[in-house]
Amino acid sequence: MEFTRALGIDYGTARIGLAGSDDLGMMAHPLETVSATPLAEALSRIVEVVAERKVEDLVIGLPLHMNGDEGEAVKKVRGFMRKLKPLLSSHVRIHEIDERYTTVDAMAKLHEVGRNAKNTRHIIDQAAAVEILQQWLEQRDDGQNFMGEPPFSES
Repeated sequence: MEFTRALGIDYGTARIGLAGSDDLGMMAHPLETVSATPLAEALSRIVEVVAERKVEDLVIGLPLHMNGDEGEAVKKVRGFMRKLKPLLSSHVRIHEIDERYTTVDAMAKLHEVGRNAKNTRHIIDQAAAVEILQQWLEQRDDGQNFMGEPPFSES
């Protein structure tokens, strides 16, 4: 297993959830929610977080349809990544991962600890980013090949 510093992103047109890995690259934890508008400020903040945390791997969730097909939401995520990628250091590797069920899983975990829809609104995007990043960390550790490898392409 290779240690890495990673950042998970749950992209949305209103809010963008961020999660970070621990220094060993084993566990994901919530960082912050960034307003998606104005986009220039959102991109700037993500670039700052990447630099501050010395991120080596950036993991973004792809909102695939239940049958695995890509739709308009995936196009929006990739459009966002096309804007973010040139702002990042060339050493940052970008990975895409299937994010189906991550928000549902995050909400279920928040409900388990007594949170409801009203009092989770400000953290649900971070919690979904945690699910995205944790899934990638675990698949990477298991040696599984997952979508997005090789890293993000401009297609």
